[in-house]
Amino acid sequence: MIKIKHLLFSVLIVSLSAVCVQAQQTVRMNAIKANDYGVIYSLPKTSLVITLKVKKTVYNRGEFYQFAQRYLSIDPITESRTEFTLEDVMVSNRGIVDKDNSFMVIFKPNSVAPYVHLTQDGLISTINANPESEKESSFDLPAPSPAPLNPRRFLSEETLMAGSTAKQAELVSKQIFDLRRSRNDILIGEADNMPPDGEAYKVVMEQITNQEKVLTEMFSGSTQTEYFTKEIVVVPTEKDIDRIVIGRFSEKLGPVDADNLAGAPIYLTLKSKTPKVENALSDKERERLEKKLSEGVVYNVPGKAQLTLEFKNQTLKNQEMDIVQFGSKDVLTKKMFDNMKQPVKVIFYPNLGAIKQIIQ
Repeated sequence: MIKIKHLLFSVLIVSLSAVCVQAQQTVRMNAIKANDYGVIYSLPKTSLVITLKVKKTVYNRGEFYQFAQRYLSIDPITESRTEFTLEDVMVSNRGIVDKDNSFMVIFKPNSVAPYVHLTQDGLISTINANPESEKESSFDLPAPSPAPLNPRRFLSEETLMAGSTAKQAELVSKQIFDLRRSRNDILIGEADNMPPDGEAYKVVMEQITNQEKVLTEMFSGSTQTEYFTKEIVVVPTEKDIDRIVIGRFSEKLGPVDADNLAGAPIYLTLKSKTPKVENALSDKERERLEKKLSEGVVYNVPGKAQLTLEFKNQTLKNQEMDIVQFGSKDVLTKKMFDNMKQPVKVIFYPNLGAIKQIIQ
């Protein structure tokens, strides 16, 4: 095993709009004579993906809101506005290439058709095995509210020709009560023109309901909702994180950047629960570890950490996470892959660079 290069860890916080992300496609790399029977791969480091589920609600004031109490006895929306609410939060682990940890796995020339599957980013996925299909977790978002209908298409000529807003409101309110009366007559079977069958009944009742709703919204106002997600990506270092602001949220603007004081801060705390192996080793043990990692297949042994997200003095998340930067590395010896008849198969967690399964 040959280590390619060394770079320093860094901290990165990135905000971006989120979509449902499929697992990365993989590429099969055969160990053949042309590449000296070696395949270069990378191990990942952990990036934490904090996904915010956001509800956007648009309140539209009705044209006749001043007359809502007088004619319909309802409390209307008095001011058009948009509000955002933070509905839920999800935290997941997405591995990114650690340029400090690229290696070459070398097979014997007479091995049985050895190959490695890499993600498109070059992260190791499997050795001598086909990768397993996986999908990243994502929120199931409700469908947005349907686009509102134009209420004026339902107004009578008399209403449209009325000389004042007050007169129009009076005529529209009468039209609403007429619709309610017609629906009640159909329900009790006393309408002059009853629908001839069940399907016609369904269509007529739906039309009456929709028309009444649209006209009533001219007084009450209307509400449209839609849901979306926002990702905040944090790349930890090897040190703990103590309540850093990773983003902000505003009821008027929704998710905003960490430096935008228009929103309330979202705090992240990340505390390692795994002692660092290097800190407990003597100089000789550290040399032996370096030598051990110089041959074979190097893989990650992630550490455990406690993650906490806080917003407005409330805990949004408090969960244990696998963090590569808090862990260590180990190696599968070259001898494991020297079997000429039955090659060893290794399946990794691509986002962690850790071993998921070894099949012999």
